[in-house]
Amino acid sequence: MNDKTLQLKLSYILGLRDIVFEEIKKYPELEILSESEDSFYVKYIEDFDVIKNLRSISRVYLISQDSRYDPLYISNHKSVLRDLIEIVINKNNEQPFKFFKIYCAGSDSLEVSEIERYIEENFKLKKKSEDADLKIYVIKAGDTWELGLQTTPRPLSLRKYKIRHMSGAMDPTIAYSLNFLCELEKYQTYLNIFSGSATLMIEAGLNYENLEKIIGFDNNKEHLSLSIQNIKKAGLIKKAQVKEFNIFDQPDLGNYDVITSDLPFGMAVAKGDDLADLYDEFLAYSRKFLSPGGAFSGLYQSA
Repeated sequence: MNDKTLQLKLSYILGLRDIVFEEIKKYPELEILSESEDSFYVKYIEDFDVIKNLRSISRVYLISQDSRYDPLYISNHKSVLRDLIEIVINKNNEQPFKFFKIYCAGSDSLEVSEIERYIEENFKLKKKSEDADLKIYVIKAGDTWELGLQTTPRPLSLRKYKIRHMSGAMDPTIAYSLNFLCELEKYQTYLNIFSGSATLMIEAGLNYENLEKIIGFDNNKEHLSLSIQNIKKAGLIKKAQVKEFNIFDQPDLGNYDVITSDLPFGMAVAKGDDLADLYDEFLAYSRKFLSPGGAFSGLYQSA
């Protein structure tokens, strides 16, 4: 397969398009060829480390498009898929791929079964219905077919600093985007209220070296323990700190250039707490401790 037929598909959460576009523009080697509702298609590059550095992207796929690439054609011309699999496996420097899954219409057809047998025999990978690390798809995209493979065992949005997933935690690509909108490059101090597992704090610390002080607070001991572990894993233990405080106590931690929050909602709020009172207290606190000319952002994510 000629590299000219290959592309990289950069997929993101709906609503983040403009932020993703701005991040891609930082890398001259990422030449945008086209886009869809939730993805940018860029010219294939040899250096996959570049795309692994993208913070607003959820998943990256190596793809090839052709009007002939339906499952029947691929089952009869397995070299098309073989070439893609070899590239992805050879570029992977994380844990080895062990399991695969093919996503396509007619996944129980004879053609797909033949492709699965080929992969099992030639790449020593096992078919798995859930949580496969090598994800392969075949879809009809307009007038052509698209064959794609996720380039990493884990989506890019599953950051390595995450010790474990916390229910209701902010997606790291959204955290990156919220910090981007706050223009953190202009500021030195950063406060995260209801800090949870510290996703906002860590994304700020990893992407903005100019930040001299990053503080978060929460009143949930389990959240605080997890956030400390995540901060350590991210290598930010000397730069980012979390403290145990309740917003209703209006703790005086000084003024901050930037105040952010992933606001609690629904089941994330303790029994008996009133959301309206909580949000009012949050706004009052932020008005009191936000430095003049600073940036403020509170994101509410419904269940």
